[in-house]
Amino acid sequence: MLTLDNIYKTFNKNTANEKLAICGLSMHLNRGDFVTVIGGNGAGKSTVLNLIAGVYTPDRGNIILDGETITNLPEYKRAKYLGRVFQDPMMGTAANMEIQENLALAYRRGKRRGLKWGITRDEKQLYMEKLKDLNLGLENRMSTKVGLLSGGQRQALTLLMATLQQPKLLLLDEHTAALDPKTAERVLELTQHVVTANCLTTLMVTHNMKHAIQYGNRLIMMYDGNIIFDISGEEKKKLSVADLLQKFESASKGEFANDRMLLS
Repeated sequence: MLTLDNIYKTFNKNTANEKLAICGLSMHLNRGDFVTVIGGNGAGKSTVLNLIAGVYTPDRGNIILDGETITNLPEYKRAKYLGRVFQDPMMGTAANMEIQENLALAYRRGKRRGLKWGITRDEKQLYMEKLKDLNLGLENRMSTKVGLLSGGQRQALTLLMATLQQPKLLLLDEHTAALDPKTAERVLELTQHVVTANCLTTLMVTHNMKHAIQYGNRLIMMYDGNIIFDISGEEKKKLSVADLLQKFESASKGEFANDRMLLS
C-alpha cells in the first residue's frame, strides 16, 4: 500500500541551523499493516508522516501510495487518500460547528461540493450509527458544538472523521499524547477497533514503548532520520519494554532513550 524509496529531507539548507532530518529512509507497508513507529525526539517520526501527507516535499526519493507516485502531489490532492489524526485534539475538528456538521465535512472529503442541503436524512442515520459504535453517547448529541466536548471525545470524533471514507492510509501522529492515561487507553482501544473493523493500513507514531508493543502487527524504531529496528509477527508479540530499550541502546551506539520515552 505504501512505499518510501530512499527518502532524504534537510531543513534550513545552507544555514547554521541545517538539519538532515531523514537520511536515505526506505520502507514498505503491506495492505492492512498496522505499524507503530517509535523513537526519541528528533528521530524523524513526525517528519515521515508529514512527507507522506504532503506537508513537506522530499529532497530526494519517491513516495508511492497504492501503486501511484505521489511524491510531488500537493497536500490537498492527497487528502482524499489519507486520514490523519494529530496530537492536539483541537486540530482535527471545527469547534464552532456541530458534531454532525463536522462529520458531513469529513464525508465529503475529496468529493465535489454543490448547493444541495447540507446533511441528508440518510447521512444523518449513517453518522448516528458510526457515533454509536464509539460507545461515548455522542449519537444523542449530534447537534452539540464540538467545542463543548472533552479532549478524549474530540479525539475519538477526529478518528471517526479520518476513517469515515475508509482512506488508503491512516496516519496517527501521537494522537493520544495530549490525553490523560485513562482517556488515552480508551482512544487507543477505539483506534484498534476502527483499524481492525475496516482493515485500514495504518502508521501510528508514539513515544510510549508499551503502546508500540501492544498495538499493531509491526513495530519500527527510528533514530537519527532512519530505521534502526523493524520487527513484526510473533517476534513483536514476544517483545518487552526492556527488550525495546536494549535494542534502542544497542542500535543507537549506546545513546539512551530520551526522558519522554522512559516516562511513557
